[in-house]
Amino acid sequence: MFIQTEATPNPATLKFLPGIMVMAEGTADFRDAATAIDASPLAASLFSVPGVTGVFFGYDFITVSKDGPDWQHLKPAILGAIMEHFMAGRPVMNDGAQAAGESASEGEEFYDKADAEIVVTIKELLDTRVRPAVAQDGGDITFRGYENGTVFLHMKGACAGCPSSTATLKHGIQNLLQHFVPEVQQVEQVA
Repeated sequence: MFIQTEATPNPATLKFLPGIMVMAEGTADFRDAATAIDASPLAASLFSVPGVTGVFFGYDFITVSKDGPDWQHLKPAILGAIMEHFMAGRPVMNDGAQAAGESASEGEEFYDKADAEIVVTIKELLDTRVRPAVAQDGGDITFRGYENGTVFLHMKGACAGCPSSTATLKHGIQNLLQHFVPEVQQVEQVA
């Protein structure tokens, strides 16, 4: 098994491409080992590597966030954990954990029913124009709400804590949404 790595705009996060599907549907975002233990054997294994602070699964990639040591010390251990996991044929997520993990991390969407048409357009723009580009950088952005002209988005994976995430939100996503949806006044990040 050959696993490629790619840098992300977030210097504390590296993208790993195992060359196979990681998540058939959706994404999974783990910000600590405690949330990974019951949900994902792969995430739990990655958190056992000292210095790993976050794990995110996309369709065909894994992003790992770190603190402390540089990548040259962590990368071999992370590559080993990923390779060992897939070579053993273990599942990425435990049975039933994916749906529970997604609903818990996503939270409830909020918007006024009168704004439903605006929200549909916002979600379509996010799904077709924003999320594919963000996935290239090892992350994901999901819609959380819309209220009084403000779009609330949740950033995951490499996007969470990225130094350039504010610029991405304000200059990239906000400008795109304002262009296609004049009712949008601003975009804010929520946890």
